[in-house]
Amino acid sequence: MKDIYVADVGKFENQAVTAFFAVRSKQLRSRKDGGQYMAVTLGDRTGQIESRMWENFAEAAPGFETGDVVKVRAEVGRFNDRFQLNLEKLRRATADEFELADYVPQTTKDVDELWSTLIRSVDSFTDHWLQALVRSFLDDPLIATAFREAPAAKSLHHAWIGGLLEHVVSLVGISDLAAHHYPEINRDLLLTGAILHDIGKLEELRWGTTFDYTLEGQLVGHITLGVVMIEKKLATLPGFPSQLRILVEHMVLSHHGKLEFGSPKLPMIPEALVLNFVDDLDAKMQAIAGEFEKSAREGKAPDELTGKVWALDQRQMLNTRAWLAGGKG
Repeated sequence: MKDIYVADVGKFENQAVTAFFAVRSKQLRSRKDGGQYMAVTLGDRTGQIESRMWENFAEAAPGFETGDVVKVRAEVGRFNDRFQLNLEKLRRATADEFELADYVPQTTKDVDELWSTLIRSVDSFTDHWLQALVRSFLDDPLIATAFREAPAAKSLHHAWIGGLLEHVVSLVGISDLAAHHYPEINRDLLLTGAILHDIGKLEELRWGTTFDYTLEGQLVGHITLGVVMIEKKLATLPGFPSQLRILVEHMVLSHHGKLEFGSPKLPMIPEALVLNFVDDLDAKMQAIAGEFEKSAREGKAPDELTGKVWALDQRQMLNTRAWLAGGKG
């Protein structure tokens, strides 16, 4: 069991700590004086922290790789108002020195319940073709196992084991409300898009002690991979209507909403437009929730703004629920 997690590091500011972390990234960088230093991002299930090794890195660097768990001795400092570890010693941990569950962030929700919610939503479809398409994914044992485990991203949002499933179930719930509110929406089509829009991430990402991109993910990306996966499943459903195929694939191709965000097409049907908005909304709300949790861990007062939220163009946010509960006004 770990003694010190990333979430605990702030308690040891200006002190030396010895702890175990997983290596998220590793780079040798140039210093202004012409020398070098080693930049390492370390993490565990509670988050990640930037770390720097200024001396003796040449001896330490060959002994570990991204994805390894390492034992470090470091001083806790701050840089740009964020905690940082200044590494003094570092070595790869042995297998008996750590438990994987300590290093991989996981959803706090019940995965079985999330999966049951997803299955119930598909059971409620009235369009048997769309139902058959979605079931061809969810009933596939390999896909189902990966779907229950996969993160939704490497780092941006829902970046934890079970994150993709949590994100998709959230989208299904919001999409169901939108479909009942707007008569222009085909409910089954929108929910199909919500469930399958990120299916390509099962092949784009890999997960272990770290989350990273596969070679296919780097070269092709989850949008194209998702369309290919859908085409393969459609080949097992003879008679599937060509109109539905085009609409489903359009939603996957356009769900990022803008060409500069990686979508090869802009949303051109109501269901695709709503999918883009709710996908973006869910990602942003998760980023905000993460910043609120971080502020609470750091003991910030209710009237203090969060740190800068990357997903919101670096703006800070106020936790209105905490502020109102604190009696400010």
